[in-house]
Amino acid sequence: MVRRREFDVEQALDAAMQLFWEKGYEAASLSDLTSAMGIQRPSLYAAFGDKQGLFEAALRKYTQAHALALRSILHSKTSVKESFRSLFEGLVEAEYAGNRNRGCFCINTIVELAPHDEKFEVLTREHQMYLAAIFQEAIERGRKAGELEPGENDKALAQTLVVSLIGLTVMMKARPPRTMADHCVEVTLTLLK
Repeated sequence: MVRRREFDVEQALDAAMQLFWEKGYEAASLSDLTSAMGIQRPSLYAAFGDKQGLFEAALRKYTQAHALALRSILHSKTSVKESFRSLFEGLVEAEYAGNRNRGCFCINTIVELAPHDEKFEVLTREHQMYLAAIFQEAIERGRKAGELEPGENDKALAQTLVVSLIGLTVMMKARPPRTMADHCVEVTLTLLK
């Protein structure tokens, strides 16, 4: 007889994601994780396999939510340029509004695990490529609407904007002078002609 899980898997996964996002993979101990998730180790193993399986599930959950949030921002305004402005300025504003900056869970994973673990190299690269596709979709929408000039390579522009977003996100962890962050955003947005 299969034993029924006595905890909410999604709620436990959310708690694990928050802890991994806060501490990173290596610093989050199994004791930290089970405590945050409100479960015992056997339940963690039964539901997720091991710590790495749990981390992968948390990262996948995050990347899906992150992509959805970015797509929503890029569709939040009629103007594609203004949508990108909202995205980049919102990132800067969140830092200076006093919110504690944990950065992006996926970017943190790129830095911590991707250089040493092929699985996470692939997962984080896939997310970057998916974000580039979302950005390209918005750029093409702007071109069709006549807001953006005809361009040569929308894919390259989208990829460049993703790299800019990643760079800005990493830079914000060190809380640079506000003028520096604002200037970076302004120059990045000039790419959208």
